[in-house]
Amino acid sequence: MTIEIKVPSPGESITEVQIARWIKADGEYVEKDEEICEIDSDKATLAVSAESSGALKQMAKEGDTVKVGSVLAKIDTRVKGESTKAAAKVEVKKEEKTVVAEKVAPVKETVAAETKEKSYANGVPSVSAKKLMDESNVKSTQIAGSGKDGRITKTDVMQALAKGFPKAEEAAGAWGGTRELERKKMTALRKKLAQRLVMVKNQTAMLTTFNEVDMSPVMNMRTKYKDQFQKTHGVGLGFMSFFTKAVTEALKLFPAVNAQIEGEEIVYYNYADVGVAVSTPKGLMVPILRNAETMGLAQIELEIKNLATKARDGKLSLEEMSGGTFTITNGGVFGSMLSTPILNPPQSAILGMHNIVERPVAINGKVEIRPIMYVALSYDHRIIDGRESVGFLVKVKEMLENPTRLLFGGKEPAELVLGL
Repeated sequence: MTIEIKVPSPGESITEVQIARWIKADGEYVEKDEEICEIDSDKATLAVSAESSGALKQMAKEGDTVKVGSVLAKIDTRVKGESTKAAAKVEVKKEEKTVVAEKVAPVKETVAAETKEKSYANGVPSVSAKKLMDESNVKSTQIAGSGKDGRITKTDVMQALAKGFPKAEEAAGAWGGTRELERKKMTALRKKLAQRLVMVKNQTAMLTTFNEVDMSPVMNMRTKYKDQFQKTHGVGLGFMSFFTKAVTEALKLFPAVNAQIEGEEIVYYNYADVGVAVSTPKGLMVPILRNAETMGLAQIELEIKNLATKARDGKLSLEEMSGGTFTITNGGVFGSMLSTPILNPPQSAILGMHNIVERPVAINGKVEIRPIMYVALSYDHRIIDGRESVGFLVKVKEMLENPTRLLFGGKEPAELVLGL
């Protein structure tokens, strides 16, 4: 009996997807519910599982674009994996009986080597190894697999990275000195991203305002409490939680920055669903922190860690990336000094963080060296005026330079006592 596996629908309005990667090879025996491939839509990456056990027949190749509902693969349920393995064992035993006792070991090694060389798994990375290879820009041809049937394991990749690779001028096909070129088909995610970015530039009145933040108070607090924070909450204390908390407090004071245009109406949200831009091997993704205004620093850090891990593993759901009201992006992790971040539609504002550099600044009439970060707020001038955009960014700066404000609704404890 042959079972057809059809392309699932990743979400409403999506009519076609792209085959990102076949996890199982053509003709390989697969178990029921075992993941066989990954598909890319313009919103997320989804894994497709086998609906029954049997031999897999691929109906499309990696990189192909296929319609939702079309046949992705077929499974021949008449093929039994156990019987195939048993037959292989019998064949090996027959060969072993034809050799003398002192040569048994070499024959086993030869058979194993031939099996490893012919196996579909030879040179194919495991899921965790593939993730590490993508992050490190390493190809499977550069690593020898030590796993079953020659499969590349995560340990193989780590060992190869530790040893290092040949210099560019020594490696075959190195960059430079040739007239070669390579063409790659754009992924569905990249095509959608390109369309959205062009739409933002054409359909919004985007401006950017800048400011600088003295990060000394935040850095001093992290240094003092990071070990205790780690022990208590099981997660590191990073800068993103401080910025997220500062943003949610500032959004209360400047609701237009958290608003969106729908037709001829402006929609104001009484909550902050903050998107955190994450760079992944497949492109930029923006998972959402729901009701970030109700979270403490520890909860923000835990949620960001969870979402970032899922994003890099391609496990984010559509729900986890939909419906944000404001976005934070951190180019500083890549060394960016200053940038003008582009809006994440239909949102009306985005905050850009950058690297922290020690710079001379005037403090009480004296020049001091302080760790300074430049911050940028890009906003849609159709609904956010200059007063609101600048005021919002100044409020974020004030709270970061005095982190105790984050605990008291953006105010100093003394201001609360005085009723100010």
